[in-house]
Amino acid sequence: MIELTPTQLRALRAAAHQIHPVVSIAANGLSATVLQEIDRSLAAHELIKVKLYGIERENRDALMTEICASLQCSPIQQIGNILVLWRQKPEDEAPKRPSGRRPKPLTKKEAAVAQEKASRRRNRS
Repeated sequence: MIELTPTQLRALRAAAHQIHPVVSIAANGLSATVLQEIDRSLAAHELIKVKLYGIERENRDALMTEICASLQCSPIQQIGNILVLWRQKPEDEAPKRPSGRRPKPLTKKEAAVAQEKASRRRNRS
């Protein structure tokens, strides 16, 4: 679990105010698939909300510590049935291509214009 300063916690709580819960945990409790979904959501968003349904007040703290311990994330806030979790994205992650599409090929006219612009740039230097 990552220790955060009070200033960081305040900023994360403020950022969490406008987001909606992305994962729900029902009375069945915390299963492996729910943990995987929380892990995926943390990897994609860093800061998430988890909604709890039918879980008693005494069990919520234990549930939050179990999630944070197993996923190496930080508890930010717990308000009623909502848990707010944060985990920083790894910086060594390679940037993903925005889409699998290739750019459309240039027409003859577009290719000629691009070639002319490139030759003008070379002539300037």
